Amino acid sequence: MLESYYRPMVAGSAMESDMTTSRIQLLNPPSLYDPSPNAYSQLAIVPAGSRLAFISGQGGDEPDGSFSPDFRTQAAAAFRNLGLALAAVGAGPAQVAKILVMIVDHDMEKLHIMQEEQRRLFGTHHPAATLTPVPCLALPEMQIEVEAVAVLPDGN
Repeated sequence: MLESYYRPMVAGSAMESDMTTSRIQLLNPPSLYDPSPNAYSQLAIVPAGSRLAFISGQGGDEPDGSFSPDFRTQAAAAFRNLGLALAAVGAGPAQVAKILVMIVDHDMEKLHIMQEEQRRLFGTHHPAATLTPVPCLALPEMQIEVEAVAVLPDGN
């Protein structure tokens, strides 16, 4: 199952057309590094006139506002919260064009955990993405924050 995440995207391939959803065209030009194994795309093209939703950074907090001390639990909660925010505007993961992920004290273990949780929400949809290691976030307990730009479906 995970092998499907590690297939290279080739321009014009079936995988590329599968990843062009909800009017968003995701591209990995051959002149740039192919980031598909890392669950993101180099470019996201949104059609002119699209309505966009800018989703504030979603932290790894639980519904009661508490934070687990465990990074994996926070990463799962951050992507869950992003999914809930998308649903609130009538969108889903396939409508996300770009994400920004901020991780406190980033390391390779946290990167792999974040990618697992990102794939849990997005599946094979790989939006354009930036990961920024940070020394801290808004609250001392926060270890991860994910913000997004989504293209709203027609009628929303």
